[in-house]
Amino acid sequence: MSRRPSTPRRSVPAVPAAAALGAVLLAGCGAPEGLGPGEPAPSASAQPRPQTLWPAWSPESSSPSDAVTDPELQPAPDPLPDSPAVPAGGLAAMDQTDVLRADPRMRRLTRRGPVDKPGKPGIRPAVLHDLTGDGKPELICAVDLESGRVVMAAYTVRDGKIVPILYTSGVRPVVESVGVDLVVRGSATDGGEQAIRYRWDGNRMLTVSEVRSFRADGDAPESVPGKEPTPKDVAPPKTKDPEPAP
Repeated sequence: MSRRPSTPRRSVPAVPAAAALGAVLLAGCGAPEGLGPGEPAPSASAQPRPQTLWPAWSPESSSPSDAVTDPELQPAPDPLPDSPAVPAGGLAAMDQTDVLRADPRMRRLTRRGPVDKPGKPGIRPAVLHDLTGDGKPELICAVDLESGRVVMAAYTVRDGKIVPILYTSGVRPVVESVGVDLVVRGSATDGGEQAIRYRWDGNRMLTVSEVRSFRADGDAPESVPGKEPTPKDVAPPKTKDPEPAP
């Protein structure tokens, strides 16, 4: 029995793995996702600037005060027990005095009555500002006391009921809104400045940052929300005198 002559096999050159991987990557990059020729770059979104809620009541510097009340130490907010009915226009259509009288913590403060300028105790004009990010404004109230302390509260609406979401106080604080956040600035008892930032967490306003700055002998640069420290604010580093040679 005759055998057929075997055909010699031709060797196929091996393709390096790195080259094969490069080919796959190049194949998947056929359509670039970047900007095309002549296509303008998207504009950068502007960062919110601090807006003072009560400009007439906001001096350049406030008197020393204790740390403002931290809402994290308070129980989760429930609707006001004597909450008045919320009209179709929401909190913007309500008298803030009616809301304050329904709040057990603020009721006794309403006997002072409203004021339209600083200099005497009373209920400041109400401020409406969106704190929850849903496009509907919350109600922000402040009452000046005879001692110079200011008690502030904020309210939102949940299921047709008025819910307190912030309660704090301080001596002549400066209150600002930065986007949907609230920043309360005031002098601390140690002579420095304190700035506490509150942000909505889906349930209430929580502290997200607390910044303290010191002004004595340039120990630290002044830190104010919305203001970057300038070179003149920064104290030079303290150096240690060289020790004498033995």
